[in-house]
Amino acid sequence: MPLETIARGGEERVRYERLDVCPACGGSGAKAGTAPRVCPACKGSGEQVSTRREQGMVIRQSRTCPDCGGSGHVIDAPCPVCAGRGSVTREESLAITIPAGAEEGLVLRIAGKGYAGTEPGGAAGDLHVVVHSAPDARFRRDGADLWREERIDVADAVLGTELRVPTLDGALTVKVPPGTQPDAQLRLRGKGLPRFGERGRGDLYLRLAVGLPERLSAEERALWEKLRARRRSR
Repeated sequence: MPLETIARGGEERVRYERLDVCPACGGSGAKAGTAPRVCPACKGSGEQVSTRREQGMVIRQSRTCPDCGGSGHVIDAPCPVCAGRGSVTREESLAITIPAGAEEGLVLRIAGKGYAGTEPGGAAGDLHVVVHSAPDARFRRDGADLWREERIDVADAVLGTELRVPTLDGALTVKVPPGTQPDAQLRLRGKGLPRFGERGRGDLYLRLAVGLPERLSAEERALWEKLRARRRSR
């Protein structure tokens, strides 16, 4: 989700698919007017047990009943809506509350909004929503801190300048001091994301990339040559 949403928190709507109780059969899997019957092979236990005696010991083995698949019931007339499964797939939309500063990968649990219970009348499971930050061309997220690269001209690095940079609270003017070195960092305190579960906010870090000219005009080259000569003569 967008960094602005994570910064302020609030509601976010999610769409997802879930298995819900079939409305036609109420989860029994049997056609309306009929009902599942107890499996005669396993007497409703869902298992078939066999015993044998070897060398004076009684060995008991159990396996899933092949006739009912372990359910303990047999459906003679499956529900035409769910094909005897007892559940149907439906798409749902849900508004969830995102806490301010939600950490990357934070899992939000919404009770009762998961798949329908495996037994008729059983409670539904929970929905787990994993929070991820959407890619943002302006910033790279590192916890509550944000990082951004700004390119400046070599003359601005030498003489100093002012930059207009974006933040989550709007654009801000930042002073670049004279003599700034390539890859220098400027720290804007409190301009990052809220610290999850804590007070305060993270910082915005600006990495300054100094751009060097690849081609020079004759006039520019003469000026650089003159500057080099003066610095060497000191």
